[in-house]
Amino acid sequence: MTHLNIVKMDGNKDESERCIGIAVQSIAAGNTDKAIKFLKKAQRLFPSKKAADLLSKLTAQSNGEAEQPKAGEPGDGEHVRRRMASASAQEFSENKENTDHDYTPEQLEAVKRIKKCKDYYEVLDVKKDCLENDLKKAYRKLALLMHPDKNKAPGATEAFKAIGNAYAVLSDPDKRRKYDVYGPDLQQARDESDYTHGGFEGDITPEELFNMFFGGGFPSGNVNRRPHHHHHSQRSHFYAYSSGREQQSESGLTLILQLAPILLLILLSLLSSFLVNDPVFSLQQTGKYTVKKQTQNLQVPYYVKDDFNVEYRGELRRIERMVEEEYLSQLRSSCWRERSYKENMLWRARNYGDARLYQQASDLRTPSCDRLQQIYS
Repeated sequence: MTHLNIVKMDGNKDESERCIGIAVQSIAAGNTDKAIKFLKKAQRLFPSKKAADLLSKLTAQSNGEAEQPKAGEPGDGEHVRRRMASASAQEFSENKENTDHDYTPEQLEAVKRIKKCKDYYEVLDVKKDCLENDLKKAYRKLALLMHPDKNKAPGATEAFKAIGNAYAVLSDPDKRRKYDVYGPDLQQARDESDYTHGGFEGDITPEELFNMFFGGGFPSGNVNRRPHHHHHSQRSHFYAYSSGREQQSESGLTLILQLAPILLLILLSLLSSFLVNDPVFSLQQTGKYTVKKQTQNLQVPYYVKDDFNVEYRGELRRIERMVEEEYLSQLRSSCWRERSYKENMLWRARNYGDARLYQQASDLRTPSCDRLQQIYS
């Protein structure tokens, strides 16, 4: 079943619930014909026991088979109608409230399975020699199942992040190669509750990746909000200093003692900035890197400092290899983004039958991929 069919079924279910609500209101207002009409529509959209039971009772009442009123009660069916409307409204409200906060056992089991996974291949439930199409199929299936706006099971948000990171890493050839070599070892050194599996993460967030695949099918929730840790040491020092200002003779010494750790940290930070060497080169021209050079092999332009020829005499070949490796790595990442964006536009155009979108996707250029092909040809 494709994700379009799943979304359509969910939409039909919501519309069916709305029709049942209108039917309940119509019963309370005494409009039986309208209630029957909307209950039949609800059954066509998404058959349910609730709609079937209400429809059966109303049909029986309209055919003269409804429960007869007791002695002393109105004989025109008004009492039966009111009692049915009250019971239906209460049951509909309770069912809707329970549905809003419910999740299926299958959703919970799927979340638990991902929590137990030891690597990205296990998260996506694919083999290590799987192809890119296998990764896409696995991601589409799991992302729809795990998106926190559809899956309310505990841990669904973390599981959704794990799925996104798994696809982002395994679909990038360079990251996948490194993950295959270092992933399991690095993973053991990390916090076991961290879903990044050894620190390997994609270049985009799980929510952005989902929107690339499905065109923003679900509203953005709190998937990509990350906690920010603020250090309040400075503030606490100054608050402590402020509270001791009553005695001026002691406040000066208190201030020095309180600011000493901060001043020490600032001094160490300045020293470390002087001790750490700048990179040898930059692929972009900046204020420090102003001298333009070009590698002999791939003709890759790069920039160095003014004293480059003095400090790195005799190391030009080694540095040019480093330049080309970084350049190729950036090209691969850019190519992956361009190709993924284009393929997903084509996929959406085919599924929605949008000829205009398909033509736009077909005309999209992938300059990074073209450059890679030119290099390796």
